[in-house]
Amino acid sequence: MKNRVQELRKQRRLSQSELADAVEVTRQTIISLENGKYNASLMLAHKIARYFDLTIEEVFLFEEDE
Repeated sequence: MKNRVQELRKQRRLSQSELADAVEVTRQTIISLENGKYNASLMLAHKIARYFDLTIEEVFLFEEDE
């Protein structure tokens, strides 16, 4: 599953640590999300989407062939 976490974070000029603190995860989790090595749980996806004032679907891009 692709996501726009890095793009959205950079638009707001946030560090990975700042975003991690805001959504209550480690910086390593944010790094893994941005690199596509980790798929967020529903709870984390919801927290990230809410933080950016977007829907989950606007942050996390599901592709049919996955």
